[in-house]
Amino acid sequence: MENIIEDFSLQPLVKPNFVKTALATYKQNGINKAWEIVQSHDSVAILLYHKERKTFVLVKQFRAPVYHRNGDGMTIEMCAGLIDKEKSLDQIAKEEIEEECGFDVPLEQIERITKVLSSVGTSGGYQVIYYAEVDESMRVSEGGGIEDEQIEVVEIAVHEARTFMYDESIGKTVGLMFAFMWWFDKFDTK
Repeated sequence: MENIIEDFSLQPLVKPNFVKTALATYKQNGINKAWEIVQSHDSVAILLYHKERKTFVLVKQFRAPVYHRNGDGMTIEMCAGLIDKEKSLDQIAKEEIEEECGFDVPLEQIERITKVLSSVGTSGGYQVIYYAEVDESMRVSEGGGIEDEQIEVVEIAVHEARTFMYDESIGKTVGLMFAFMWWFDKFDTK
């Protein structure tokens, strides 16, 4: 996937779509305190395992905050989406699997793993992590997201996943690392 970034800059938010900043003030053990926070949407993320290929199906995409921090901006993640619709979390997860990775997975085959906090120092939002197994009979498209999303579907072989986890040159999320460890704990026979 070609990734050409030009004219990157930061400006103050005027009418934010996804996040709002705030100053939280409170008293803790009798001491007045203040903390800057970001209010944002919670999310779902899905670890997909391709049964026929023995791979994890993930997504690679550009993340502006990561670019701002390290100059690359590309991350490899579980397919994921914001909880910003009046639908069940399971249904949002199902839609994200189809939009981003191109598989139509029946709702009853999407397993909830757990809910975790993310960005505890800034937003305190949560992410619900799911697991689903896919095969080519479930494929309905090549994935890649909707509208102007530029998402590349990538696969990591199970036997390469542990090396991938500890490769610091690859941008990845803590949620993905947790999901891999969950999978190895549940399914790996080594």
